[in-house]
Amino acid sequence: MKVKILSLMGYLLMLSGIGALIITNTIISSFIPSIVIQGMAFVLMLWARNTLGMRSFHLTANPSQGNLVTTGPYKLIRHPIYAAVCLFVWASVLAAPSLRTALFSTVVTVGAILRIICEERSLLESYPEYGRYSCQTKRMIPFVF
Repeated sequence: MKVKILSLMGYLLMLSGIGALIITNTIISSFIPSIVIQGMAFVLMLWARNTLGMRSFHLTANPSQGNLVTTGPYKLIRHPIYAAVCLFVWASVLAAPSLRTALFSTVVTVGAILRIICEERSLLESYPEYGRYSCQTKRMIPFVF
C-alpha cells in the first residue's frame, strides 16, 4: 500500500511540474537545440510505448501482464518513458534558463525517480529476472544512471 501511495505522489509531482511549465509557457520553445532535444525525447517516448505494445498505463506502481520487456529502448535503459519526460522538461531549462524553470523540471525529475523506485520494487516481486536485468541495464542514462 505504501508503495502505491508513493508512486501516486511521484505521478502527481510529475504532473505538477509539467503543468507549471505549461502555465509559465516555458515547456516548448523556439530555441533550436531545445527543439532537437525535445524531438529526441518524444521519439524515445513513442519508441518505448510502441515496444510495450498494448500494455496499459497505471497511476500506481503496478506491473503489466505479460513478460518483462527488455527489447527496443528497454535494452538500453530500464525506464525510457521517464527518461524521455525528464529529457523533455530539462530541454525547457536550456531554452528558458531560470530558477523557476529549473525548479519545475526538478519537481518532474523527483517525481519520476520516486515512481522508478516504486515500480522497481514491484517489478522485482513480479519478475524474478528483473534483478539480473537491472544489474545489466541503467535506469535512465545508458552507462551512467
